[in-house]
Amino acid sequence: MLTRSRFQGVWNIVRFNWHQYLILFIAVLILLIWGIYSSGFMQLVIYVILLLSLVQVLISLLVSYYVYDRSGLYELKQLGDLNGLMVLNISAGFDETSEIISHRFPLVQLQKADFYNPLHHTEVSIKRARKAYPASLDAKIVQTGFLPFESSSFNKVICIFSAHEIRDQNERIAFLKELARVCDPRGEIIIMEHLRDFPNFIAYNIGFMHFYPKSTWTTCFMAAGLEVLEELKSTKFVSTFKLKPNGTPN
Repeated sequence: MLTRSRFQGVWNIVRFNWHQYLILFIAVLILLIWGIYSSGFMQLVIYVILLLSLVQVLISLLVSYYVYDRSGLYELKQLGDLNGLMVLNISAGFDETSEIISHRFPLVQLQKADFYNPLHHTEVSIKRARKAYPASLDAKIVQTGFLPFESSSFNKVICIFSAHEIRDQNERIAFLKELARVCDPRGEIIIMEHLRDFPNFIAYNIGFMHFYPKSTWTTCFMAAGLEVLEELKSTKFVSTFKLKPNGTPN
């Protein structure tokens, strides 16, 4: 089985978002200088703010290390046995799971797809991720509103930390409908995501706004005609939705 380096997950977060850490470093430096030249209650307030900022960053990095590097998330046990199945794995500019799937399930028939579009997905972190991990030559570049595959082509369709990159809800619903179309009615669609909930707020503070609440996902699933069979929790911070693709869309 393919193995990940010890700090690969948390290191990817830092290097893809280094500008945010640079801004934080500058802010901390300014606060530190301001605190040195202040006194009394104002100095106390500045140092408390400084301490809370550093603690929040430390918590975020520790949680990221736990989730991505220590929890066994990338053993991909949530996917079940993929050997002998036709599987579609869809990423959004950063595919770190297809190689793991191929090694873990040597008999899988895996189709890789990538809906990253630099004109629509403009976040600098995604651009850095794509530069560090270019799309493999056998990955099919697709559009969210149309997947170039026959209906009912796949036994399982997998989206791991990719569907939330579709920021427009109508586009996201159209994408989910396409997942339902290309998945065999007896098959399964798997969506793995962080949620905008309390544990992720504690972990990532305002950064949790990049995720969607469970209610938003539920609305999108219903609108796309997908039935939630099961929600699995990989730690308190990651949810895996197993979906039935033969519902009736709204």
